[in-house]
Amino acid sequence: MPDERVSATYVVVGGGIAGVSCAECLSYLASDEPVLLISASPLIKTVSRIQQVTQLLEELDVEEKPMETLMQNHKNLSVISDKIVKLNSKERTLLTASGAIIEYEKLCIATGGKPKIISELNEFVIGIRDTETTQTLQKKLSAAKRVVVVGNGGIATELVYEIENCRVIWVIKDKSISATFFDPGAAEFFLPNLSTEKAEENNIAKRMKYTIAGFKSKVDASLHGSALGPDWATGLKMSGDSKTTTRNVEVQYSCEVETVLSYDEFKTEGLKETIFDSEDAKWPVYVRLTNGKIFGCDFIVSATGVTPDCDVFLKDNEFAVSEDGALKVDSKMETSIKNIFAAGDVCNCSWELPHHWFQMRLWTQARQMGCYVAKCLIASVENTDVSLDFCFEMFTHVTKFFGFKVVLLGLFNGQKLGTDYDIILRMTKGKEYIKLVMQNGRIQGAILIGETDLEETFENLILNQMDLSRYGENLLDPNIDIEDYFD
Repeated sequence: MPDERVSATYVVVGGGIAGVSCAECLSYLASDEPVLLISASPLIKTVSRIQQVTQLLEELDVEEKPMETLMQNHKNLSVISDKIVKLNSKERTLLTASGAIIEYEKLCIATGGKPKIISELNEFVIGIRDTETTQTLQKKLSAAKRVVVVGNGGIATELVYEIENCRVIWVIKDKSISATFFDPGAAEFFLPNLSTEKAEENNIAKRMKYTIAGFKSKVDASLHGSALGPDWATGLKMSGDSKTTTRNVEVQYSCEVETVLSYDEFKTEGLKETIFDSEDAKWPVYVRLTNGKIFGCDFIVSATGVTPDCDVFLKDNEFAVSEDGALKVDSKMETSIKNIFAAGDVCNCSWELPHHWFQMRLWTQARQMGCYVAKCLIASVENTDVSLDFCFEMFTHVTKFFGFKVVLLGLFNGQKLGTDYDIILRMTKGKEYIKLVMQNGRIQGAILIGETDLEETFENLILNQMDLSRYGENLLDPNIDIEDYFD
């Protein structure tokens, strides 16, 4: 549609959870105003069910749907599958790859993040970010006997647990697994699960649903699709070609990938593998780690996080950006350029944050920001005020790792507290792990692993900051029904 001009009061760019949540809320709250959602991918992520676990803690069902389904449910919402190539903030216009000019009154940028890949041009290195890269992984894995997984965040942790019938070398830069979420104590709780069989499928939540069978994207393959939602790997067959049926994970701690080598480079340099199945083993790709070890494998999964995907908007526009390149937003989610807002992984919350909340690029916060920025956009048009949403009062997140329910509350790893805090622990091997972060007798954060049923109790105790000094370590005494005690 060359030279076509499209106008809307509200324009949202991004088909991920933040962008779609924003567009849906705008459509509902401003039903008489035109809303336009622009997504590079014809598939969008939408929240289909919300289960309120506590006042602040939510579990979501995320579905991947064709973008047309949004328009069926929202009469004032239009959706375009196109790529933004230029923003003119002075004229309030966007230019798309197809040549269309989009005019907006208020703009929300929710383009998420793009994966950091340790070797961009190597065909044996893949990143995991969206449905398309997940399908590539499944296909490659089906013929693999050994893979190297690089990264220590949520996607790497889930992937290592899901892979079967394949030897996994897990390369992490930290001293313990899953350090993005857990302290070494919680990591120790999970370690046995790297060498044991997975839990039965019916014990693990399946919240990500893929509704498009055999769908083929027509979008440029260089584009990044929307971020994966909760439990993205559960229910997907992550099985290799090894004859062994046992799970085989070897963790390489406190190191990173120094070099990615081809077989010819490996032989030319006269290198030797740290482990090998036979003297004649020939792998498509090798990694040399900073600890001096060398491993051959069928392919490498780069799960080392994402960077904000906003380069196209920064060109010719003077946005204030954070150190990691994200668009800085104030407490109304507005960027440094008037009439342009941002939400989700692409933004950096740059106001004075509440004590028990901090930003972490998770799908839960993407949804919360998407809904809140919609209210801010409407308030901006109507020139009214909007109060900071209560969801920013305290950090909360619920997910599953290694088949266990995991709840993170407040400053769960002592964030913002320096070294001035105490920890109370309770662990039942293979069943539960409870960690409380205490400061001056008050709970500042908590990690709950397993079916503890204590999330509401500890959420309330963090919010009301009750002095619990007199209970000391008895706070987690298994003989005390703490849930009833503080009800």
